[in-house]
Amino acid sequence: MTLELDGRVALVTGAAQGLGAVFALALARAGAAVVVGDIRDTSETCARIEALGGRVAGVMLDVSQAASTSNAVSLATETFGGLDILVNNAAIAAEIEFTRITDLSSSDWDRVMKVNAGGTFEMMKAAIPPMRAKGYGKIVNIASGTALKGSPGLPHYVASKGAVIALTRASARELGADGIRVNALAPGLTMSEGFRENTSWSGETASMNIASRSIKREAAPEDLVGALLFLASSPSDFVTGQTVCVDGGSVMI
Repeated sequence: MTLELDGRVALVTGAAQGLGAVFALALARAGAAVVVGDIRDTSETCARIEALGGRVAGVMLDVSQAASTSNAVSLATETFGGLDILVNNAAIAAEIEFTRITDLSSSDWDRVMKVNAGGTFEMMKAAIPPMRAKGYGKIVNIASGTALKGSPGLPHYVASKGAVIALTRASARELGADGIRVNALAPGLTMSEGFRENTSWSGETASMNIASRSIKREAAPEDLVGALLFLASSPSDFVTGQTVCVDGGSVMI
């Protein structure tokens, strides 16, 4: 089985750092041309891909804004001739503080839902037309094991990732005839830079998370790369509408 992506074009959202940067680098190593999108400066990720000899373009991207998502997709098609792979990674996550549902403000609920669920929708809406024109596409939505566990203290985040899983299933049904596969990758708590910087996610929270796993260790961004490349490449061409948990065996479905 080969997970090579030579000739493919990928767009990764939220790729300035953390999981998104690791995903973008992995796709480039596999041979894909990569568009790196983020509301932050993407120059570091782009430089790392260029150092590998990869083809890359960076773009300022706010996934919650339709004009911004359309611009990112247009950059991919105009620079590299199309779009084959979309990785919907951008989300409000690491900066979230644990909050009881009765203490959560409506504005915080709306902000997380707009980016995490709404941003996934906006990116898919922009990316589907060039994929449909080609008769082929791979969309990988980054969900979360929290949506399957019902983790407390994160009602807005958990609900937003549950919406991502539901959107994945609905769109997979709709887009199969167009040759577009839509799947979700559901990580457990993965210690990227952002999560390490937020003390709410370290200490007891991290220890409890590890204790819930069959493989009892901390998860690193690189642990997700194999599943991502599988879902983005041709060996998974008969896989769609699925949620793949990569969390050391905390969630089993």
